[in-house]
Amino acid sequence: MYLATAAQMKEFDRIAIEERGIPSLELMENAARAVVRELLALPVKNRGVVVFCGSGNNGGDGLTVARLLLEEGWWVKCVLVGERERMTPDSREMEKRLLEVGGELEDFQTDSRDEYIGFDVAVDAIFGVGLHSDLRPDAVSAVECMALARWTVAVDVPSGVHADTGEILRKAVKADVTVTFTLAKRGLFIGKGAVHSGRVVVADIGISRNIYHHEDDFPVKVAEKPSLYPRRRDAHKGDFGKVFILAGSRGYTGAPCLTARSAVRSGAGLVTVATPEDIYPIVAEKCCDEAMVWPIPGSYEELLKKAQAADIVLIGPGLGQGELAEERVLNLLRDITCPVILDADGLNILSRHIDVLEERTAPTVLTPHDGEFARLAGGETPIHDRLAAARTFVEKHRCVLVLKGHRTITAATDDRGHTQCFINTTGNPGMAQGGSGDALAGLIASLCAQGEDVASAVWLHGRAGDLAAAEKGERGMTVGDLIEAIPYAIKECEEE
Repeated sequence: MYLATAAQMKEFDRIAIEERGIPSLELMENAARAVVRELLALPVKNRGVVVFCGSGNNGGDGLTVARLLLEEGWWVKCVLVGERERMTPDSREMEKRLLEVGGELEDFQTDSRDEYIGFDVAVDAIFGVGLHSDLRPDAVSAVECMALARWTVAVDVPSGVHADTGEILRKAVKADVTVTFTLAKRGLFIGKGAVHSGRVVVADIGISRNIYHHEDDFPVKVAEKPSLYPRRRDAHKGDFGKVFILAGSRGYTGAPCLTARSAVRSGAGLVTVATPEDIYPIVAEKCCDEAMVWPIPGSYEELLKKAQAADIVLIGPGLGQGELAEERVLNLLRDITCPVILDADGLNILSRHIDVLEERTAPTVLTPHDGEFARLAGGETPIHDRLAAARTFVEKHRCVLVLKGHRTITAATDDRGHTQCFINTTGNPGMAQGGSGDALAGLIASLCAQGEDVASAVWLHGRAGDLAAAEKGERGMTVGDLIEAIPYAIKECEEE
């Protein structure tokens, strides 16, 4: 799914109206009908709705919704949040049509909140994609009134959400459903906007696809469910990759085991865990017979030789940041010619020597959460615009970045120098626990060793978490449950 910017959508609308000759009122009618379809599908009893309209064309959509619902027999209250003299010509025409069927556009009363209590549904049509500044006080009051309804449906973008960044502009509508038009907007899937948008419905309102069909115009996409092919009948373990994991330290014996289990469960042909000798017996016992556990030798040359024999090397989970660990990590990054994934302590070590990343010619995948990313990029938390920060980082350092968190962002620069970002929508709060990142790192290593891409691994990680939550609940699920669900998530993709 392509994610568009506000500027792109304004240009597509202009082309459709001015160059293709589609009447703007026709587009408005189509948009409103799409919203009404979603409203009619809601499990409401009293069919009472209050429609909050702004003075722009988003308000015109709301006025049209109000008229269509009135014709459906709903009890409709339609209010203007803004100045009448600033209403657009299309909005004025839709107000006229509303009056013709017995409706009315009232002025919003900021001091009479009781007037807006008792409605099953609130429709947010105050602001569209063009909002870039904090909400006015009257709009803030309207947002608070909408929260009194059982259901809230937003038109195009929830008012108060920045359409490009997902930033909350002082206060924002928290919608149950957002009906957006032609293309999804970035702000509906990233930042706090992803929380405030609810279920997102992308509606076709009659703008021809040939206006916006150029894929290069959309460097940001929603990660899709991957299609994984079943294995060949004559396959052998060498066909599915050799994963080498450098992980673990005293007090952190769980991380290498979770990472290895995830790699095994996702189908890697051979998984080797290199861990310090003093914790080797513990890790070997925990990993049982599914992964090969190898005590790190004193000789760096021997360690390098073992790592070089793999198809992909994963460095970092529970490794620690001592002098010896730092020396090993930096030397391996300089010497290894196969792809490397850096996670956890590997990232923290790299953050103090970011120039080493520039020296690598083979692919490097970094998997930081926001705090680790801030150290890598030399910034601060919270990150104001995670998407822009991710894109800037990979363009500068030519790596693959998995910026973990709600709506994990996978960013990479392709062979043409174009940066592509994928927003992941799978996953749930039950995954917010220690070890979840270790499982993700192992899954990425395994899938990449098998020839799949990083964004697919991120999607599968979230899907496995969703399957685990469905069975155990978000509070009760563990990282082990997530790992055990990985084969079922993969099976779904193979069957697809």
